Amino acid sequence: MLEFLIEKKDKGYILFTITRNEKRNAINYEVMEGLQKAINETAGAPDVKALVITGEGERAFCSGGDLSVFHSLSTKDEAYTMLSKMADILYSLTTLSKPTVALVNGTAIGGGCELASACDFRLGRQGIKAGFVQGKQAITTGWGGGSILAEKLPQHAAMKLLMEAEPQTVEYLFDLDFFHGIYEEESLSACEAFLDKTLACDVNVLESYKKIWINKWAAVNLRERMEEEVKKCAVLWESDAHHQYVKTFLNKN
Repeated sequence: MLEFLIEKKDKGYILFTITRNEKRNAINYEVMEGLQKAINETAGAPDVKALVITGEGERAFCSGGDLSVFHSLSTKDEAYTMLSKMADILYSLTTLSKPTVALVNGTAIGGGCELASACDFRLGRQGIKAGFVQGKQAITTGWGGGSILAEKLPQHAAMKLLMEAEPQTVEYLFDLDFFHGIYEEESLSACEAFLDKTLACDVNVLESYKKIWINKWAAVNLRERMEEEVKKCAVLWESDAHHQYVKTFLNKN
């Protein structure tokens, strides 16, 4: 059974859903491959105007990387292989030629926030929390999400979220402009209402506008900065402090 779902919706967008509710929609290698597939399908379909990413159920949008899978990565080089793979995917998501939305229907922590940051827009369900908690795990953002966040938020806001490493309320994150809307109704209905006017535009117009930001990110060397971030996280990944966190996490779960 696939651990993701790709659906082409009548309103003109693709919906990618992580279907690992029992794992709090944590990302494993299969989800990585599915996400890249959804990105490619969105880019290549002339009748698709946007990509929406969400998680199954209401408990979690995405809890980051699945440590029950990635705990076997103990060395810097082993960690780098996984981290750089996901960073490549998140860069392709960030620079996708069409608008993207993270429909944050539940808790988003760690890599889940990196995934959300790579999207152009983020909608959060009332009552959820989200946070870049990697600092509590003795690592940094490892998929390039810190560098992406630095492009999306003012310096003080991005640094505070990264360095405090705490889950925050959706209202707090809305005030920081991390979220662009808070909803209470059914998730997909809220997302379609948010995208309504965008989906009414010609796809060539949407792609032309998105190109403005893609060119900006190329000019400020975003991909190279993400790569440096990945390498630094890989070094921290093999530290005793991180291995102890992973051991404690797995024993608890």
